[in-house]
Amino acid sequence: MVTIKDVAKRAGVSITTVSHVINKTRYVSDDLTESVYKAMRELNYRPNTLARSLRSGRTKTIGLVIPDISNLFFAEISRKIEDKGFEYEYSVILCNTDDDPKKEKTYINVLLEKQVDGIIFISAGGTEENLMNPIDFGIPTIVADRDIQGATSDVVLVNNLKGGYDAVKYLFSLNHRRIGCISGHSPVTPSAQRLEGYKKALSEVNIKIDNSLIEAGDFRFESGERAMRNLIKLSNPPTAVFACNDMMAMGAMRAVSDCGMNIPEDISLIGFDNIPLSKSVYPALTTIAQPIGEMADLIVEMLVARISQKKKNRKSDEEEDDYKRVVMETNLIERGSCRKLS
Repeated sequence: MVTIKDVAKRAGVSITTVSHVINKTRYVSDDLTESVYKAMRELNYRPNTLARSLRSGRTKTIGLVIPDISNLFFAEISRKIEDKGFEYEYSVILCNTDDDPKKEKTYINVLLEKQVDGIIFISAGGTEENLMNPIDFGIPTIVADRDIQGATSDVVLVNNLKGGYDAVKYLFSLNHRRIGCISGHSPVTPSAQRLEGYKKALSEVNIKIDNSLIEAGDFRFESGERAMRNLIKLSNPPTAVFACNDMMAMGAMRAVSDCGMNIPEDISLIGFDNIPLSKSVYPALTTIAQPIGEMADLIVEMLVARISQKKKNRKSDEEEDDYKRVVMETNLIERGSCRKLS
């Protein structure tokens, strides 16, 4: 078995120098660094990551907890978080909970056993007790796409209320007044705030909220299809529909087509998220865009900073900094799924 001593001998340097190169604990000249890496490649040497993590107090791993990997929004932001984590030399452990609090709790326990350096919760649907568990264990945590008031963790959100408001105001600008909404199923953000934005826009122009025009979905394709069928069956159906995410909007598209109708000629449709597929369907989907790339970058940067801060505080017995709550703005992407009424 090849040891660090063998690498040092082949590279013509001390064992200490090899250790500094591997662990990046001290500056080593480019020439010596290359000599060490060359020796490692020639000898097929692999550092003992477990021993390194025990010495450094870090495993260089991050847990990422999401509710539904089949939802393309979560797939896209997960990929971008993994890319950003890789830049910081962190491996990401993906945990898909299927919106099941018991499964979420089990995954959290697994991540704690793995001694991950930090955990990211994206739109966590479980109990706040689940979210607090890693925090109580001293694990740096970021909660994204869900507002947790008073939580001892950083929170990253988009302005979901304004996004829902802007979607309906855009439909108003196209002369639509009977506007349906396919909402999410959750009473917590982001679902509730997008619906609140829909209602706020209606109230501003003195349009009474008609609950028959609001159908609850679950952010999946099938629920959008089912909800749109129900809206079309109304004696006085809407002329336009705001779907609270793109996946449900695409399901709604299928329902409109199956009913022998066309978008936007017979009914206008606007989604939320701006997943990559939204511009590939026909007609291309008008949507409220979340800044997915910027959001992923910020989440990872904030978590890595917390991990570094934790290590410094452990040495100095300092208190944690104030936790941050960052709200990012959405923007309207106009495509072909909406038309102006005469």
